[in-house]
Amino acid sequence: MPYEPTTNFVDSNDVDLGKKLVTKNYLLEVYGTILENSPASGLVVTPELWVWGNGGALGINNGDTKNTPVTTFSGGTNWKQISCGGSHTAAVKTDGSLWTWGFSSSVQLGTNDTTQRNTPVTTFAGGTDWKSVACGNTHTAAIKTDGTLWTWGLGTSGELGNFNNTNRSTPVTTFIGGNDWKSVSAGRDSTAAIKTDGSLWTWGRNIGGRLGTNDTTNRSTPVTTFAGGNNWKQVSCGGFTTAAIKSDGTLWTWGNNNNQQLGINASGDKNIPVTTFAGGNNWKQVACSLDHTAAIKTDGSLWTWGSNASYPRLGTNDTTNRSTPVTTFAGGNNWKQVSCGGGEFTVAIKTDGTLWTWGRGGEGALGDFANTNRSTPVTTFAGGNNWKQVSAGVNRCAAIQTIDYI
Repeated sequence: MPYEPTTNFVDSNDVDLGKKLVTKNYLLEVYGTILENSPASGLVVTPELWVWGNGGALGINNGDTKNTPVTTFSGGTNWKQISCGGSHTAAVKTDGSLWTWGFSSSVQLGTNDTTQRNTPVTTFAGGTDWKSVACGNTHTAAIKTDGTLWTWGLGTSGELGNFNNTNRSTPVTTFIGGNDWKSVSAGRDSTAAIKTDGSLWTWGRNIGGRLGTNDTTNRSTPVTTFAGGNNWKQVSCGGFTTAAIKSDGTLWTWGNNNNQQLGINASGDKNIPVTTFAGGNNWKQVACSLDHTAAIKTDGSLWTWGSNASYPRLGTNDTTNRSTPVTTFAGGNNWKQVSCGGGEFTVAIKTDGTLWTWGRGGEGALGDFANTNRSTPVTTFAGGNNWKQVSAGVNRCAAIQTIDYI
């Protein structure tokens, strides 16, 4: 029998579409996602993708800049995971298909050409077995459900990990191969990934020591960091730095430190992983940008450090650089996920599902209907308390909402 949703349908312009009667089986067949931990309730939820900021890589069928969240041209309510790069975006749907859009001058869309796409398209590889994706500045990396790791785009610094410095316009596997890759992060021109055994591997450009190999030599194939070990849990590649969290909850940073983005209360680059000045073993998630870093602890507190002078990306209600982690002006212990964009702004989601942005507001990057810098966290114009995941790129963002229909 049909089920009536508890809330009205609303289009991308917030126009009330009223309630729609659909069958539960239809929702499951088309969207295939039931709210976790509530299987008995019959509550069906579907994720929806929103974008805002600098035009050209928003996927809205034109190059317009948007200072409030809008849905992509392809629409749909079955988006699973999103990643923003320098000038392109990639996302995985719940059906396992992988979609890319934006600029492709460095063949970072994986479409076997250099044609810009203003709407989401599938990669040349196609398939419905993609698990997760990560966008760098001009390259992309993704993991399939079988555990294989694939890269494409600009490869001149070895960031594709395929044993040469050649660009790839279609997905290729890394030189090391294997089907035991768990997660991946792509930076400006380097890549880092963690295997299912907990080992951490890096490759690409090594200026500033961002590969953590105790030298500054570029690597065109994956290598383990100087720290070694098989207890790495999560990794994030920034512009010239890398940060990672171990399974014991300790936070490690390495690479360029010109703006104190390593959080070690000292100047100078580090070509091997070091712990932040804050120390502790209760770090949960970390995100790097060009010159600042943000991380969330297991207690839900949010910490930022690095450059803050030109744009207030640390959210500390000032423009003072920080060489050690500090909490944002908003404070609180209910932060869930954070992403750093383009070196100049930060976005984060709270456990209550609200989405917050701060830093450089030019080109609509903060999505708050203004192009004003914000030194403290503000909610986007779209508001709401059902945000699931957010990714910040260069002067733009993409986020997935979870919409309750029943």
